[in-house]
Amino acid sequence: MKRAVAAEFLGALLLTAAVVGSGIMGERLASGNLAVALLANTGATVAALATLIALFGPVSGAHFNPAVTLVALWRGELRPKQSIAYFVAQIAGCCAGAVLANAMFELPLIEASTHVRTGFAQWLSECIATAGLIVVAFSSPSISAAAWRVSAWIGAAYWFTASTSFANPAITLGRSLSNSFAGIRPEDAPGFIAAQLVGAAAGALLLRLLAPAKVAA
Repeated sequence: MKRAVAAEFLGALLLTAAVVGSGIMGERLASGNLAVALLANTGATVAALATLIALFGPVSGAHFNPAVTLVALWRGELRPKQSIAYFVAQIAGCCAGAVLANAMFELPLIEASTHVRTGFAQWLSECIATAGLIVVAFSSPSISAAAWRVSAWIGAAYWFTASTSFANPAITLGRSLSNSFAGIRPEDAPGFIAAQLVGAAAGALLLRLLAPAKVAA
């Protein structure tokens, strides 16, 4: 369990560092062209996510996301004690990853974002992105399949959702700590997290039709 929790922490940290760091780099190099910045952000996120799932999947399942862990608990695939440890590791890792990204670009280590992300369209987007993530992740037949399927879904959702697909309560908290292209105002984070949890519940219900649960031993 210690190895699994460590993998969740490191995976969440590196994923958030990739998301926030590529957002900062993309914004600096794009000279105000938001499409170019988002393209750079998307590419780095997809590549990092696929790599991290392949790397840490055999150790912890590569959740990196409280919504995924919550659904695994609901499906009986994790025990409550392990789920709680995962939640703590994921939140701590995502916050640490944002701090690390800020440090790499010589920004204040913790700087509350001023990037406004709120409103029904944004919340609906997060609900859809998270529901899709849950279905894709839990219906994947193997870690190697999940690595490309999940990263492809997130990469696509960056572009077809109004919210650019956070789909993760822990990374939402982490991204609120960086005043950058990838950030979100702290006051907007609760709305995103609520929408993500609704999306996770919707995804879990869809899974009943698509994928049987594997009960934890």
